[in-house]
Amino acid sequence: MLNLNTKFGRVAKKHLKNEYFVWLTTVDSTGTPQPRPVWFIWEKDSFLIFSQEKAYKLKHIRKNPQVSLHFNSADQQGDKRLIIFTGTAKTEKRSLPAHKVRAYMKKYKEGIKGLGTSPEQFSDEYSVAIRGEWLNRWAHKVHHMG
Repeated sequence: MLNLNTKFGRVAKKHLKNEYFVWLTTVDSTGTPQPRPVWFIWEKDSFLIFSQEKAYKLKHIRKNPQVSLHFNSADQQGDKRLIIFTGTAKTEKRSLPAHKVRAYMKKYKEGIKGLGTSPEQFSDEYSVAIRGEWLNRWAHKVHHMG
């Protein structure tokens, strides 16, 4: 469980609250990492992500559930800060559809509208919920050479 009251937890909480997407990395059948940006919310001490049923990320997760998630954004001083979560992802069969998850709709209502679709249509297309058990979390400050 992520303790949001530690120094790391406060940094992570800021990103969990403010970031529009997170990078989800799965591994394909050849062992090659496959990063992709995904919409998410932090709920019940885990990320909740919705996916299209035939997306490659679901095939990857079913064959190898080990994944990582990370943010990439600048902190107030302009330094890059990278927060990485690693763990095991799985599909959640009993999840509410995206349009019925209040926090998800609050965050992505305008994005869904920008796709030219209704929340219900979005839920029909992105019908598979993904959650993870996050085993490791760490913060790493990336320094630029030069």
